[in-house]
Amino acid sequence: MNFQSSRRRGEEGIAVVIDFLLSNARLVLGVGGAALLGIATLAVKRLIERAGRAADDEKVEQKMAESWEELSLVSASPTLIRKGIEGVVMKHVAKATKQQKADLCQQPQMLDVQTKPESKSKRLQLCALTLQERLQQYYHTRAALSPQEVQRAQSVALDICTEIQGFLHSRHPDMPLGDMTLGGSLLDDLQVVSADHACLLVPLQLESSLWRLIPGEETLLTHPLHWMVRRINLEYFPKGRSYWDRYLVGGYLSAEAVVNMFSKAVMETVNWPSISSTLDCVVRPVLGGPDLRLEIRPGNAVEGAESDYQPLFVSMLPLLSEGDVVLTAQPEFTSPWVNAWHLSLYPWETQRLAQLDAADNGYRKHTLKILKAVCRQNPALRPLKATPLANLILHLSVSESDWSETSLDVRFQQCITELIGYLEQGALHSYFKPAVNLLSGLSEDQVDQMGFMFYCAVSEPEILLI
Repeated sequence: MNFQSSRRRGEEGIAVVIDFLLSNARLVLGVGGAALLGIATLAVKRLIERAGRAADDEKVEQKMAESWEELSLVSASPTLIRKGIEGVVMKHVAKATKQQKADLCQQPQMLDVQTKPESKSKRLQLCALTLQERLQQYYHTRAALSPQEVQRAQSVALDICTEIQGFLHSRHPDMPLGDMTLGGSLLDDLQVVSADHACLLVPLQLESSLWRLIPGEETLLTHPLHWMVRRINLEYFPKGRSYWDRYLVGGYLSAEAVVNMFSKAVMETVNWPSISSTLDCVVRPVLGGPDLRLEIRPGNAVEGAESDYQPLFVSMLPLLSEGDVVLTAQPEFTSPWVNAWHLSLYPWETQRLAQLDAADNGYRKHTLKILKAVCRQNPALRPLKATPLANLILHLSVSESDWSETSLDVRFQQCITELIGYLEQGALHSYFKPAVNLLSGLSEDQVDQMGFMFYCAVSEPEILLI
């Protein structure tokens, strides 16, 4: 074979074989095996391209032989794939990443004329940082929000809250509602990257003698997070005695009917231009979605013009509470069941993390915010939301007791390893409701992409902090 003269044709032939292997990998190896195969194949492609650029025919043949020896591992069982290819992949990923870091350190010298001295020192400092220092830097520059930004977003959200509550009291004085408050990550110092969303809690007041909250396990749905609210004592208190009887469907209070009511009563009825002029900002309802959401922009923002200001989204969240149980009207979680209410585990998870950190001065919340920022800023990891990450840390806290600041790098790397295991299994069970799989909403492609990123970060976790 005259590789030197027909190099391009040989590369295309190899590419066809590799594409065929990838297209059929999932059928043979499953999701986890296909992810590993994709990583291994990428490493092999890079080796082939590197070998194709070599000048010496003997070196080319040697590199090609080594590449095909590594590729031969693909035909092994999934166990051998995990033990064999993973080592090969990690070796090449580590080598490639170290080369990139070396190039980054050398780049100021190569571009001496074009680069300023300040840029040189910053890049050299970046190369010299340890993972612990890099995580702290990432937290302060990317994850954590400034107090001024948080205060500004909270102030705007509270103004909207006051306006909506005043409107409902004037237009629907008989509607039994509690005091509306802010909630969610913006209030609990768990929001990262930018203060761009807030949650307005709208508590519904139910008569305890007329309504009963049914746990999800006791309903026909048998889903731990899908609760129902049954109308009781109809023989003594017929329909009409409670304000919320008008939203009954099949003897149960319908979360979807309540959301539709607020959509018509608030989103489609409030004079938003008038409120916009009062608050000196542009307030618009986001219609057409399953949630009740408002978009808020500064008053001097020009339509269609680019601006550094991120819009603030405020979501109205109708809820029911009884003891430590909080049920929310979120059809996006309970669809297609119109009567189901979503059991929110967020208060339990947030409270448990705070308790653990308070007991040992730990950095669990710190770690969670870094993980949230990493997933939000990486397109491949964006489907991984805050709830699975919080439960990951809660599960890890059972076996690991040292969550001090000095162990931040160790815990971060351990979180990556644990996430790979959960993605391979296709399941990350809720800390408080073990029957709930928090990864069930991910597609196979999303699992593959996230698995690829986390596998690459095993040996070089800094790639997630770029």
